[in-house]
Amino acid sequence: MASLTCSSSDLSPLLTSANATAVADYICSRFSTISDQFTATTFAIDNTYLLFSAYLVFAMQLGFAMLCAGSVRAKNSMNIMLTNVLDAAAGGISYYLFGFAFAFGAPSNGFIGRHFFGLKHWPSQAGDYSFFLYQWAFAIAAAGITSGSIAERTQFIAYLIYSSFLTGFVYPIVSHWFWSVNGWASPIRTNNDLLFGSGAIDFAGSGVVHMVGGIAGLWGALIEGPRIGRFDRGGRSVALRGHNASLVVLGTFLLWFGWYGFNPGSFLTISKSYGQGESYYGQWSAVGRTAVTTTLAGSTAALTTLFGKRLLVGHWNVLDVCNGLLGGFAAITSGCSVVEPWAAIICGFIAAWVLIGCNKVAVKLKYDDPLEAAQLHGGCGAWGLLFTGLFATEAYVSEVYPNRAGRPYGLFMGGGGRLFGAQIVQILVVLGWVSATMAPLFYGLHKLKLLRISEHDETAGMDLTRHGGFAYVYHDEDDPSTRARPEFMMRKVEPTNTLSPSIDDNDLPSSTNV
Repeated sequence: MASLTCSSSDLSPLLTSANATAVADYICSRFSTISDQFTATTFAIDNTYLLFSAYLVFAMQLGFAMLCAGSVRAKNSMNIMLTNVLDAAAGGISYYLFGFAFAFGAPSNGFIGRHFFGLKHWPSQAGDYSFFLYQWAFAIAAAGITSGSIAERTQFIAYLIYSSFLTGFVYPIVSHWFWSVNGWASPIRTNNDLLFGSGAIDFAGSGVVHMVGGIAGLWGALIEGPRIGRFDRGGRSVALRGHNASLVVLGTFLLWFGWYGFNPGSFLTISKSYGQGESYYGQWSAVGRTAVTTTLAGSTAALTTLFGKRLLVGHWNVLDVCNGLLGGFAAITSGCSVVEPWAAIICGFIAAWVLIGCNKVAVKLKYDDPLEAAQLHGGCGAWGLLFTGLFATEAYVSEVYPNRAGRPYGLFMGGGGRLFGAQIVQILVVLGWVSATMAPLFYGLHKLKLLRISEHDETAGMDLTRHGGFAYVYHDEDDPSTRARPEFMMRKVEPTNTLSPSIDDNDLPSSTNV
């Protein structure tokens, strides 16, 4: 958008009255007032857009909670939902105190930020409170991914420790590297000293968010070991099915809805014009395109998983389809703003097979992840980074990252291999950094006996042993520990005047938490 300017020296020669200068000053003052109003309105629109996007991303926590609750056995429902609340609460404090400063505390070096601790001297020219809220919602999303990998067997204190550490230090460092104006691999680095002349393009976080959460979960699940009963004595896989497919589907739709804040919202503003002489085309168009590519990738991955699993196992499985859909979203998150819609279909198709392949490998290695979080977010997130290096278009890269002319773009689109090389570097450094920080943390908790719950607690379920009772009356038909206990089973109540002789008052549960 062209700037609005006015000068009395420009207007005076055009006016013939004796008070020409005074008239020109008056006109320019009115003109400046209008210009200031336009500027303020632009800031208001952009901040409202970012706040709304932050609300959508935060709503994904509800999606995570429902997805996790439905994917675990009923005896651990309260526990897993409490951990999702904890991710948001503990992450909010740690990100406010330290995380935001480590991530975006400019000016700083390429490794870590060093300003705005506790939001001191914020807001500034760098951003407003809406930016902090948006980035906090991303940080707790990474922690939520990790909680799924270690579900049903982890001590509550371990959740508190890892969630604070991940959102306050591990994740912010990665986001500083790839998203801040000072990050050593950032595509928006202000000094234009870009990695391979490009920087790594991870627009909304296939690597920064999804790989970080997935790799952290991978180490947690590896160090803890599989749940009791997940593999039999012969090493064969035994399905410990989640208890509620309806919650899984509900959580998936909530995450889908939230992803429209996750990906399109990562533009941070919406009112920017691209100055191409077409008033209808600007950043608002790129926001819409990003929503379309996100939708197409997720939809393609869902359909590919549906038919792929039908061919492999012989039935239609809604739970697999939900995970396939989310895998497509995790993959497209990196390049959603810089690829054509048709390329998003390729992204989703391959993401589905990446997830299926990672799950096959996990079973072979006797790796137990109740929500397939490491496979979905780690594996599909890595594929998404590679996909961006292959299919990013020149025009869209120039629009989204305009601070450098002649920027490299996708290998398959004729842009050479420099962007693809930067994407590979990001995969390697994220894998290395998260492994170097989270693996020692989980191992230390394990040695201190603060990581895994006791065998008795795991068998009985943490809702009963750690949280005061069950989420609801239930019966886990696949869980032998509850098969012989009548108080776990829902019964049909028949009208009668006397108690059944087979059940006396001592057999009934003393209390029920609903």
